[in-house]
Amino acid sequence: MPCDLVLIAYDGSDDARRAVEYAGRFLSATATVVVTAWEPMVRQTGRLSGLSGLAQQEWLADDELDDVARVDAGHVNAEGVRLAELAGMRPRGRTVECTTTVWSAIVAVADELNADIIVAGTRGNTGLRALLRSSVADAVLKHCHRPILLVPPARSPGARMRA
Repeated sequence: MPCDLVLIAYDGSDDARRAVEYAGRFLSATATVVVTAWEPMVRQTGRLSGLSGLAQQEWLADDELDDVARVDAGHVNAEGVRLAELAGMRPRGRTVECTTTVWSAIVAVADELNADIIVAGTRGNTGLRALLRSSVADAVLKHCHRPILLVPPARSPGARMRA
């Protein structure tokens, strides 16, 4: 029996592409929404200049459509929609501006749409790298109260299984 709505978090990475493939393989849904979160350039530059200790230049886009991050998110999202179609789903795309974190934007859209399941790829970081680099997929898992399909990265050639 198909679910009503699958939400796929898509950022254009190899891990996200793999998640779309697995969603098409294992999930049957009436509808699919591919979501790409983006952060306005003015916020990105402000955060980066704050980290550097330098004064931030006053910069505002003349028009919302001029934001390079928004345009790029649209292209990334269109790619995700195309991949979902190739995987046998009937997707529609959606970009969402994140005002705090990417994971919170994904959870908010899932709540707004009442998604039955969220699909996301993971980086597969372990050890110190996992502690230093927070994962969007891990945060979605911790903060969302919906079923989640997390798709790990592909196993690298020559990698051995641990017993």
